[in-house]
Parts: sequence; structure tokens; C-alpha cells
Amino acid sequence: MQGATLVIDPALTIADVDERVFGSFVEHMGRCVYGGIYEPGHPSADADGFRRDVLELVRELGVTIVRYPGGNFVSGYDWEDGIGRRESRPRRLDLAWRSIETNQVGTDDFLAWTRKAGVDPMLAVNMGTRGLDAARRLVEYCNAPAGTAWADRRGRDPYGVRVWCIGNEMDGPWQIGHKDAVTYGKLANETGKAMRLVDPSIELVVCGSSHSRMPTFGAWEDTVLDLAWDVADHISLHAYYDPARFDTAEAFLAASLDLDRMIDTVAATADAVAARKRSDRRVSLSVDEWNVWYQTPTEAFERRGEPFVEAPPLIEDTYTVTDALVVGCILITLLRHADRVHMACLAQLVNVIAPIRSESRGGPAWRQTTYFPFQHASQYARGTVLRVELQAPTYPTEGEPAVSVLEATAVHDGGNGLTVFAVNRADEPLALRCLVQRLGSPELAEHLILDGDPQAANTADEPDRVGPRRGDGGRVDAGELHAELPPRSWNVLRLRGAG
Repeated sequence: MQGATLVIDPALTIADVDERVFGSFVEHMGRCVYGGIYEPGHPSADADGFRRDVLELVRELGVTIVRYPGGNFVSGYDWEDGIGRRESRPRRLDLAWRSIETNQVGTDDFLAWTRKAGVDPMLAVNMGTRGLDAARRLVEYCNAPAGTAWADRRGRDPYGVRVWCIGNEMDGPWQIGHKDAVTYGKLANETGKAMRLVDPSIELVVCGSSHSRMPTFGAWEDTVLDLAWDVADHISLHAYYDPARFDTAEAFLAASLDLDRMIDTVAATADAVAARKRSDRRVSLSVDEWNVWYQTPTEAFERRGEPFVEAPPLIEDTYTVTDALVVGCILITLLRHADRVHMACLAQLVNVIAPIRSESRGGPAWRQTTYFPFQHASQYARGTVLRVELQAPTYPTEGEPAVSVLEATAVHDGGNGLTVFAVNRADEPLALRCLVQRLGSPELAEHLILDGDPQAANTADEPDRVGPRRGDGGRVDAGELHAELPPRSWNVLRLRGAG
């Protein structure tokens, strides 16, 4: 059996985990909203039309913040269409996904849903077909006290929305109202200024690159931050990984290394801009779209030439155990960068490349395989991320000369609890040895494992085929944690008494 060693020292800290790294994303795309979170005719629907079965799964998942309403959708969205009485709201053409938008769910409805779900909202404003004026009015509508035109139209206490995205993927030629870096940077700066004049307490996210393969990656961040430095609290980066782009399972399981480099590059670029401006402020990163996405097999997701219809099913990927391991590696990567990554959103939440799937017309809702690593991280990765030293076998794959078979990190809860998150990428068991001598006299409280047939998945017919199980045989002896990690597995090792 292959072996790997982790050295964990409580003195070697990275940063405290910002709970907003356990975010997700609800876009008016496919059946994420209509048939996902909202379906008035469903047996589980509450008085507001929201599906209680989906809400229960969202609460259980442990999501902390949810980005809305897009995504590509927001770049053609008039937010005023989604307020007021539902029967008076207009039906519009959504050009991003060639859909008919009924506007039965809008800003007030989504914010009501966030209260039910126990999550914070992250709202995006339209920088494609609109801009400064619509954005500052939306902030007034959401956050200003009563006494002005837009605040009075709200008809209730201010929502106090804290986090705002100034547009979405504006570097992408596919985006409605796509702009070059100079045009977007100037517009983002002026828009952010106006939004902050309405509410100085808000946090603003400026658009970074849509993925690391963009020809403008790096240069885009440098220009946008140079122009919008005064309003940028965070800069976004998006990362999707298509299994069809990788020749082998081994290469796909190493996909998170791309995100690791992307985070390092964006952070370094932001620091270079700060140095030029002689600023001691550090802009943080918002990885506000990330996931596994079977994009190549579903290339028709843009529906070019198709008729406009309501809520067409789009990119409803069924996720396997292998996909869950990649999601686990991404979560570990985000935690390892807790000093710079302060927000992240698994995209999306329901049906559309999501951890939760549902069927309409009275159908069930269920957990996908990717649900479980996210749930475990949200539940147990609260505290301080420790810098672990790792020794493990490696393997070569295309573009990656030495991929460690072990991806791992550790989080100390500030008391007596320590959790090790680990993915065994190898197709054989891995003997893990963790040196924890300076953590008191801990004992292994629990070993959670997600493994099995790499292609196994949960479906409406078999909603519980894949799920976590408890491991046995792990132990702590003389300051060393020993556990066997099954082949191709996600592992959560929880220690107590690690003071």
C-alpha cells in the first residue's frame, strides 16, 4: 500500500475561514428558479410558492451566501420588472438563455427566500445593457430608509444587502454588452462610487476573468483594478472544469491545480496594482462561480436558433463519485487560500449543474454526489486553516508533471477540534500518517468517507445510491494519526481533544 505523511502544526496558520466561502448561486437559467426553488403548484410549496423540500436540502447543505440573479442573465435584466404585484409584471425575452422570463420571482421574492433559507444575499447589477443609474437605484430600493421614491416603493424595512457584484463576466465576448477592460474598469469605478454614495457600508465585487484560458487573463485584472481600485473590495474569478477536456480520470482529478494557480496569479496581480498605487490594502478574491460542468456534451445550452420558452431544462448534469472528488479538491484549494479567498459560490444551487436536483409537477428533490463534500466542508471547516506539510507519491499527467495522489488541508476550530480534509486521487488505498504531536492528546472522533464506483450517481429513481459512510480502523497513537484512505475517495477525519 502506498503511504503519505502530513505534518500539522497549530502554530503554522494561514487564516481564519470566511464563512462566505460556502456560498452558492441562483440564476434565472433553466430550472434553477422556476421548478427549482420556486414552484407554486408543487405539493411542498409554501404560501409564497417556494418548495419546502428544496429549502430543507439548502439548509442542510450549509450554504451561507447566495449570488443572484446572474450570471449571463443579469447583463440583459431590468430589475424593475421583478417588483410589485406578480400579476402586473411583464413577460420578457431573456437573450442570454433564449428563454421567456415571467418575472414571477424578482428581487423581493429572492430576498424573502434567503430569509427562509437562512442565507445572506449577494446581488449582481446589470453592466451589459444598463449601468450606473439602474445600479444606484437598486441599492436605494434595497437598502435606503423610507422617504425617497425607490425606498418607498419597497414598502417594507430595508433589506440591508451587503455584497454587490458590479456586473458578470464582462471580459467574455458571449456577454450581452461585453466590454474591454478599460471601458469596464471606468464604468465599474463610477458605478461603484454611485452605489456607495447611496450606502457607504456595502462591499463591492468587480469582474475578473471568466476562466484561466481567457486570452486577456491577467492583463484584464491589472487594468480593471488599476481603474477601479477605489471601489474594489473583491475581484471575481470563475472556474468550471469539463471532464471532456481531460484525456484521463487522473488528469481530471488534478483539475483543481488550475484553480490553485489562478488564485495565485490574481492575488499577485492585485498586489502589484497595490504596490504601484502605494496602497497597503489587499483586495480579496471572490470565486463566485465554480464547479464541474459537462460543457462539451451540452454545447447547445445557449439554445441558438431555438424558440423562446419558459424555463427550458439546461445543463442538468448528473454527477458521479469522480465529480464529487474534483469538487472536494476544489474545496480544499479554496480553504488553503483562506488568506485571500473570502467568498466563493458553487454554481449553481438547484438543477443547473447543481448539488441539488428536483423534478417538477409534484416530483421529488434529492442530493447529488457533489452535495456531500460541500456539506462536510461547510459544517466542519469553521475556524483557522493550518498550513500542512505533505509528502506523498505523485503521478504525471498532461500539463502536470507531478500530481500528488493526496490533496489535503486541516482546519482547527479554535477549541479542541481539528478536521483533516483529504482526497485520495489514486486508484489504490493510501495509508495516511498525520503528525499531530503539538496538538495535545487528540483522539479520532469520526472518519467520513465518500467513495465507491467512480461512475455511480444519485438519480430520482435511486436518490441514495451514493452517500457518505463511516470508516473504521483509524487511530491516534503517540501523536500520530493513522488512517487508510480508500481508492479514489473523499475523507473527513475529525479529531477531538486537539487543543
